[in-house]
Amino acid sequence: MDTSFKHELLLRHKECTKCPSLNAIKTFFNELMGLMFPSFMSKPITNEKEFEDHISQLETDFEKILFKNLINRPADEVQKEFFAALPEIYRKLAMDVNAMHMGDPASRSEDEIIRAYPGFVAISAYRIAHLLQKLEVRNIPRMITEYAHSTTGIDIHPNARIGEYFCIDHGTGIVIGETTVIGNHVKIYQGVTLGALSVRKEDASIKRHPTIEDHVVLYAGATILGGETVIGEHSVIGGNVWLTASVPAHSKVYYSARMTHATEGKSDEIIIK
Repeated sequence: MDTSFKHELLLRHKECTKCPSLNAIKTFFNELMGLMFPSFMSKPITNEKEFEDHISQLETDFEKILFKNLINRPADEVQKEFFAALPEIYRKLAMDVNAMHMGDPASRSEDEIIRAYPGFVAISAYRIAHLLQKLEVRNIPRMITEYAHSTTGIDIHPNARIGEYFCIDHGTGIVIGETTVIGNHVKIYQGVTLGALSVRKEDASIKRHPTIEDHVVLYAGATILGGETVIGEHSVIGGNVWLTASVPAHSKVYYSARMTHATEGKSDEIIIK
């Protein structure tokens, strides 16, 4: 191997001696989830000292993974704000668990959702990563969501904005892009893409992904693209529908052998040939 190349690699290794490994990120995420949801742990905590030790270890691990990953903020301030926000993260995740339990006839309990459902892992990773993103932590938010992506097949960018009571059913193949906005009580099935019409680097700072309003259901394989695309509240988007334009509230959009546009009553029914 070329000597100058080896020297360059060695310098990079020396610079990264305290950089968090992917395994360190995975461990922190799993231990944090175990703190909030005992069912997520292989062995629940049984006494107060063990519980306090677990929290103390999490705080230490968090301080370590913040190394070289902060943007103009002191680590102790970020750590304090992160752990102070955990009750709100827990509240939102508990609502997500309830949404998945109530939204899936096959689920037997909320404990089953926590232990076995990939949607719970994916939305948990997103909510933790989104908080870190807001605290101006770099690299780690994406590492957390990509860890969840690798284990669940669900890809949620940490910058996306997702409301409360979010239900992911099955989930494999879901993609939720960086500037996506999702309201409350939204349900998404497998293979849904909330993506961008433009992939130009110069468009990185603009809204490129759709807005999904409250009480919307997106069925399997639906593809919704574009930053100006809005799916109105209480709408239902059928399987394999491709949309690059907004639809009004209370719409039903699905494929059929013919095309009509009915406007009677409270809803628009858009049938795509």
